[in-house]
Formats: sequence, C-alpha cells, structure tokens
Amino acid sequence: MKVCLLVIGKTDASYMREAIAEYEKRLTRHVPYEMKVLPDVRNARSLTESLQKEREGEMLLEQFRSDDWVVLLDERGRQHTSVEFARYLEQKMLGGVKRLLFVVGGPYGFADKVYRRADDRISLSRMTFSHQMVRMIFIEQIYRAMTILKGEPYHHE
Repeated sequence: MKVCLLVIGKTDASYMREAIAEYEKRLTRHVPYEMKVLPDVRNARSLTESLQKEREGEMLLEQFRSDDWVVLLDERGRQHTSVEFARYLEQKMLGGVKRLLFVVGGPYGFADKVYRRADDRISLSRMTFSHQMVRMIFIEQIYRAMTILKGEPYHHE
C-alpha cells in the first residue's frame, strides 16, 4: 500500500518544511509515501468562499483514482488515539487498499462533490491548526502509527 498526502499550496515556513522533510525521511523507511502539492487557486482573494472551494474541489478530484481510499482531514471527522490510528492504517493495509490518499483541503474546507467522493473523514483535533501545521502533525502521526505497528520504541503509552 502507498500512502499519499494530497495538499493545496506550498509550505512557506522553512522550519515547517524541515520538520516535514525529517518525518518524510523516517516514514519512507516503513511505507511507500509521497506528498503531492497542488498549486493554490489563482486569484483566490477575488473569489467567494464557495467558488474557491469548487475550484479546489475540481483540482482535488482530478488527482483521485477510482481505486483510491480517500480520507479527508476534516474537523467533522472521527478522532483517533495514535494507537487507534495505527490500527486504522493496519486495517487498510490488510484490506488490500492500493493507495491510501489523505487530503488536506484549502482554508474553507472541501466542496460538496469532494465530500461525496470521500470514503472517510478523520479529524486531528477539535482545535484548528494552520494548513501548514496539519501537514507536519499528520506526517508525524503516520510515522508514529508505523512505529506502533512494527513495535519500535517511539510511541509511549
């Protein structure tokens, strides 16, 4: 199984890019992984919230394959402990998912058509994080989950 994190817009802060790169390096020792960065919507400041979500949705849907298991990182999604999330990943691996696609939307969330295509939704927290922080936090959680599944001494209960 390949794990893919699909995001909109680049990571601006160098310290975030460094942290993301560190966890990506660690993660790729455990599972095939990639982060795919889509460009920001052009002229987003002049668009309504609804139109921006629609345009982002079109870009996202173009990236989805028919056999992807698509998981939106969404504030209304299910929350997991790190161990529960590890079991979630394990279930997808054992269930024959070829590409597990986690999606971080734009600042206003997802268009309805993206919600309709999604197979699941996960929330990192009831708190709100910047889109750049979500990338780093989530990659760390995927890495943590892999170490839990392999019995490595990274996670402590």
